Amino acid sequence: MFDWVVSTIEGWGYLGVFLLMVAENIFPPIPSEVIMPLAGFLAGRGDLSLALTILVGTLGSVLGTLAWYYLGRAIGEARLKRFAARHGRLLTLAPSDIDNARDWFQRHGAAAVFFGRMIPAIRTLISVPAGLSNMPFWRFLLYTVLGSALWTGVLTVAGLVLHENYALVADYVDPLSKLVIVAVVAIYLWRVIRWKPH
Repeated sequence: MFDWVVSTIEGWGYLGVFLLMVAENIFPPIPSEVIMPLAGFLAGRGDLSLALTILVGTLGSVLGTLAWYYLGRAIGEARLKRFAARHGRLLTLAPSDIDNARDWFQRHGAAAVFFGRMIPAIRTLISVPAGLSNMPFWRFLLYTVLGSALWTGVLTVAGLVLHENYALVADYVDPLSKLVIVAVVAIYLWRVIRWKPH
């Protein structure tokens, strides 16, 4: 995958960065931790503009999250509750859990969206509860843009500073990303095993 990301950005420039960041937010296995440091390295080499690279990466990231946000809105809370009533073990949720999650998200949704944009796997999934809870679009967009711009900027500048060693960013961040994903899967499986209807 690393070679494919490199060839896409080197061949397509800003469009490659944009499309990869859209894809990264729709298909989480494509890591921003590889995309943006490489783009930062190319900016440091003079092939791309740093500011434009961060802007394009942020736009791609934001656009990718919108699909999940609108999926959450399309499913809706009532439909999800009916699904949970029938298939609670699969979701590890009862209808009452959805009420609790909605209440929590209404209290902490802005922070969840902002910080969630910087956490592997969560940055894709956080858009769904935002849509489910009918978080106002402008609010979702604002915190998504802020969180995405910060994360994209940090990764891009890291690639710029490290020059040819930009891949070190992925070497340090990627194991942590994998650990988070493994933890999310392990927690889900634990909940499936322990789940009891209530």
